[in-house]
Amino acid sequence: MLIEQPPLLLRWLYPRALWRMDKNVKAVYLTFDDGPIPEVTPWVLDVLDHYGIKATFFLVGDNVRKHPKEFQMILERGHRVGNHTFNHIGGFKHLSYNYLANTNEADALIQSNLFRPPHGWMRWGQYMVLRKHYQIVMWDLVTRDYSKRLNAPQVLQKVKKYVRNGSIITFHDSLKSEKNLKYALPKAIEWLLEQGYEFKVFD
Repeated sequence: MLIEQPPLLLRWLYPRALWRMDKNVKAVYLTFDDGPIPEVTPWVLDVLDHYGIKATFFLVGDNVRKHPKEFQMILERGHRVGNHTFNHIGGFKHLSYNYLANTNEADALIQSNLFRPPHGWMRWGQYMVLRKHYQIVMWDLVTRDYSKRLNAPQVLQKVKKYVRNGSIITFHDSLKSEKNLKYALPKAIEWLLEQGYEFKVFD
């Protein structure tokens, strides 16, 4: 549960970040990390179109550089985008100067006011700088679709077990998540709709 639904102690580390939206509204915020890539992102967009849903994609700058067509597809279909650094680097493994420079490099391509740190961590100093320029978006529910220890039905079960009003749900449009994602995403969307959840994006 520490990963799927972070405890309050972890959420307090970054007090101005978004972890969960309004708990009084039966709505969820669907997000995708690590794209865009041609093998997975277009499929995700087609699924979202099928159900009439908008989502937020936290993009790796180098993937945007390599796959501009897929990046444009996300924008043209009316989805939100956010910065996920240029090289998907962890804040604790890099000096703040290098981390912030990497984020700025991604921003030159993505141009969004939303930021999500890879792996969900960053140094306090990095957070203090970035919060002045971005709305930092974390998560309330990580599906762990990337995990080799989980099969696709187990990923779906994570959604059913941990979702609640205002949940920010994180999937990944990446190769390592592809198999689990292609099973779990449409089934999760159908189940959430059956439960009466509305899908929203960030302002």
